[in-house]
Amino acid sequence: MHSFNSDSLATQDAFWIASPAVDDESRLAAASEQTDFTIAELSREFGLTLRALRFYHSRGLISPQREGRRRIFSRADRDRLALIVKGKKLGFTLTEISQMIEAQAGRANAHSLRLSAEKCLQQIDFFERQMREAAEALTELRDIHLSLSKRAMAQGPRG
Repeated sequence: MHSFNSDSLATQDAFWIASPAVDDESRLAAASEQTDFTIAELSREFGLTLRALRFYHSRGLISPQREGRRRIFSRADRDRLALIVKGKKLGFTLTEISQMIEAQAGRANAHSLRLSAEKCLQQIDFFERQMREAAEALTELRDIHLSLSKRAMAQGPRG
């Protein structure tokens, strides 16, 4: 079990390293220089539906500018979207992700930071438990496979 030390919070900077969602390095390089993005571009880059992007906008997680009916997303919106996708992948709720975005932007209070740090530890415990359970299941399946293979070999070929 992991323990949470609130004193270590004051001495450590927290940051996320987001891995690219795009395999094509040339597109990734172009995106790193780009400053404005359309909803279709971000949808393709992150593998999200337009509806999901609109939902994140409605929740205030991203805030594109409007040009008529078009949404134009900034570099900051794209970076927040990368954090949202990473957070969802790690099992966080949108509320928790919102708190983490606020923390990263330097707008979180100590209570929110503690809650976010505690949630991270809960997710670590959850994934460690899943890994143990998966390892146990693999061991069982290997034993069953070995037993079945031995039986098949003992019976010899049948035709």
